[in-house]
Amino acid sequence: MIGLFWVTENDVYLGLPPAAQQMTGVAMSPSGLRCIGPEERVWAWSEVTDLQVDNVPVRSAVVRWATRATTFVAAALDAWVPGSPAEMTVVVSTGEHRTEVPVLSAAATAYTQREVDLSHALLAHFVRGTSSPAILTDWWKETRPVGVLRSRQREAILDYWAAPLLS
Repeated sequence: MIGLFWVTENDVYLGLPPAAQQMTGVAMSPSGLRCIGPEERVWAWSEVTDLQVDNVPVRSAVVRWATRATTFVAAALDAWVPGSPAEMTVVVSTGEHRTEVPVLSAAATAYTQREVDLSHALLAHFVRGTSSPAILTDWWKETRPVGVLRSRQREAILDYWAAPLLS
């Protein structure tokens, strides 16, 4: 997971990839977006005028650490029942049409505000055609990440991808 993106060798999703047939998700590729789920849809990047992710769970580092500590203590005391991931909304705009797709957050507790801001900056570049989701799958193929990256590591990667685009 890097920011709002779940990245594999061949796929990039906004939030978690859908695991069950009734779940929805949004996959991105160099050619466009694909809504996965009961009502599948496909959009070419040339059709998309805006792409946002709303209802993103954002917390400060202090609150994220406190949540992790509380979860760890509760689990150690066998009093913890894992909760469901937060639901976010991917909003795809095409001219006058707006489609909302519910997706699940990939963050264990929450994202940092910087991760969200940098992720939205990348999404804007995908929509404008000045960048492509291929940079995420190329990164995965080159690094083959193991384990979950810390928020500062994720922010540094997003910053690296967005820096040339923001100058």
